[in-house]
Amino acid sequence: MLDRRALLTLFLLAGVFTNIRADAAERMQFTPAAFAAAKKAGKSILVDISASWCSTCQAQEVALRRLANDPKFKTLTIFEVDFDAQKEAVRSFNARWQSTLIVFKGEREMGRSLADTDPASIATLLEAAF
Repeated sequence: MLDRRALLTLFLLAGVFTNIRADAAERMQFTPAAFAAAKKAGKSILVDISASWCSTCQAQEVALRRLANDPKFKTLTIFEVDFDAQKEAVRSFNARWQSTLIVFKGEREMGRSLADTDPASIATLLEAAF
């Protein structure tokens, strides 16, 4: 059974982790409706087309998670597209390969990259969405 000190520590840690998430970019599974709404609202958007088996995608994910917690990207909306399961979405973005990153500012595509795992160049790509 937890004593009061341990319980208080758990509540404090939960608050710390909640605050970290509030300052991070919003990540969600891609749906055409959510993507259209984000574009219409003029949001800064990253479309991350990846596959679970792709080692390049895994390296990109490490960089993206770190960058998503950077305060300058806190208003970024990240849509995750599964390369294998969401073929229609992949085609709609004219993406031929997994590990494709595409940034938008509202309705307009601002840039894309393929198989880039360098955090500095990924950050430069994300900055194009702002």
